[in-house]
Amino acid sequence: MTASPGSGSKTTLELLDTAIQDLECRLGLKPGQQVLASGKKQQKQKKAKNKGGDNNNNNKKKEEGPSAEELANQPEICKLEFKVGVITKVWDHPNADKLYCEEIDCGEESGPRQIASGLRPHFTLDEMMGQRLLVVANLKAKNLVKFKSHGMVLCAAKTNDDGTELVEFVEPPENAKVGSIVSFEGLSKPISLSASQVEKKKVFMNCLDGLKTDSDGVATWNGHKFMVGDGEYCKSKTICNGPMR
Repeated sequence: MTASPGSGSKTTLELLDTAIQDLECRLGLKPGQQVLASGKKQQKQKKAKNKGGDNNNNNKKKEEGPSAEELANQPEICKLEFKVGVITKVWDHPNADKLYCEEIDCGEESGPRQIASGLRPHFTLDEMMGQRLLVVANLKAKNLVKFKSHGMVLCAAKTNDDGTELVEFVEPPENAKVGSIVSFEGLSKPISLSASQVEKKKVFMNCLDGLKTDSDGVATWNGHKFMVGDGEYCKSKTICNGPMR
C-alpha cells in the first residue's frame, strides 16, 4: 500500500532513489555509474592475467635466447646448420648438363627442399634416389640456371691418379633420423645464423679450408668430428683425408 501524494510519508520511488544513493556511496561510485557483472569482471581479470602470462613467457624466451657475446664467440662451423636428409625425388636439370634437381626430405613441416647439385658426372639417377646425406640448410637460396636451390648437399672428394675426380656423399649414421641436426665433437652446441647473416658474413666460405675427412673417412672441421647423437659420426664411404664441399 502506497501513501497518497501530499502525505508526510515518502513514496516508493523516493525510497528507491534513497536506497540507490546509499548504495552508490557505499561502493564509491559516481551517480549513474554502471557496475560490471561479476562474471564479466572475472573474465576481464582473467584476460589481463593471461596477457601478463604471455608477456612473462615472451620475456622468458628472450632471456633463454643466445646473447650477442655467445654468438660472437661461436666457432664458424657452429653458425651453420647441417641437417640429415634423404633424396625423395631426382631429375636431370633441363638446362644444365652437370646439374641434378632434387627434392630432399629434411624433416621440415614445409615439406621437401628443392636443391640443385653438380653431381651428374658422378652419380646415376638410380644412385641418387633414396640417398641419405647432409644438407647445409641455412644458406641463402640461389638460382642455378633458373632453378631455385634451397641449400647444398655436402660431399667429400679426391683426385685419382689418372686425374679424374671421385666424389662421395658425407653420410649420417645409419640410425640418425631425418631432420636431425649435426653437432661437432669438442665444440659447443651449434647456434645457427640466419641465411642472410651466413651470406653477409661469408660463414661457409670461412669454413671451407677446415672441412675434410680424416684418416677414417669421418667428416671433420679443423679436427672436430661431425656427429649426430652421442658419438655417432658422419663419414664418407671410402674417401680419407679429402676435402669436403
